[in-house]
Amino acid sequence: MKKSTTPFYDILGISSATICLVHCLVFPLLTILPIGLSHNPFIDLIFAVMGLFAIFKIINKSSLLISTILVISMALIWISVLSELFLEIHLDLIFIGGIGMIIGHFLNYKNHKQS
Repeated sequence: MKKSTTPFYDILGISSATICLVHCLVFPLLTILPIGLSHNPFIDLIFAVMGLFAIFKIINKSSLLISTILVISMALIWISVLSELFLEIHLDLIFIGGIGMIIGHFLNYKNHKQS
C-alpha cells in the first residue's frame, strides 16, 4: 500500500468540495429571489481548479481505490463545469462528483490518520 499524503490536501479537498456542493445546492434557490443574483459558471471553475490541485497532490500517494474515486469524481465535475461554460448546459453530474470528492478525501484522511 502506498504511503498517504499530508492531511492538508485532504482538508483542502473536503472543504472545497463541501463549499462547492453547498454552492450548487443553495445558489439555484437564491436566484429565484428578487435580489438580482445570476449564476456564474466561473465560480464552479474556481472550485474545480482547487479540487484538481488537491487531488494531484493526493493521487500519487494514496491507494488505488481512493485515487479512482477522486479521479472519477473530478472528471464528472469537469464535464459538468465545461459543458456549462461552453455549451450552456447544466448537468447534474457536478452533484455526484462533489459527493464523490468529499468521500474520497475523507477516506484518504482517515487512511492517513491510521498510518
